[in-house]
Amino acid sequence: MAGTGPTISVDGRGLRLVIVAGLWHTGITDGLIAGATRVLEASNAEFSLVRVPGSFELPVACKVALDSGADAVVALGVIIRGGTPHFEFVSKAATDGLTRVALDTGKPVGFGVLTLDDEQQGLDRAGLPGSKEDKGEEAASAALSTALVLRELRGHIG
Repeated sequence: MAGTGPTISVDGRGLRLVIVAGLWHTGITDGLIAGATRVLEASNAEFSLVRVPGSFELPVACKVALDSGADAVVALGVIIRGGTPHFEFVSKAATDGLTRVALDTGKPVGFGVLTLDDEQQGLDRAGLPGSKEDKGEEAASAALSTALVLRELRGHIG
């Protein structure tokens, strides 16, 4: 476990977010979605959920969601290392792509893509009963908080 992140509670009224989640490793991904959903519901933000085939497809779907009016997105996916270099390719593409989406749109991308050596690491981070962390919750909190910071900055600068 890398450590416990900050607990962030914000009022998300007036914000529109999209959770974009991959379909691979549904037991883990569904836990991530549940954590993100709890945060967004508690914040009173408006949100929706879309599913994409896998983590490689997250960046393009997040870009379209942001270009279509979302204030922020929460990208959720699970990539588990196997015996080939595929893990490195997909992990790098998803990470670099989501970073590029955030910078190109100027809007937050909550990063909830788990890159794992084995399934147990994902179960430990998915916010499920017995999990040590809730990365879906953390990604949604980061996206919400950053959207509010950017709104404030845009209102006070210029």
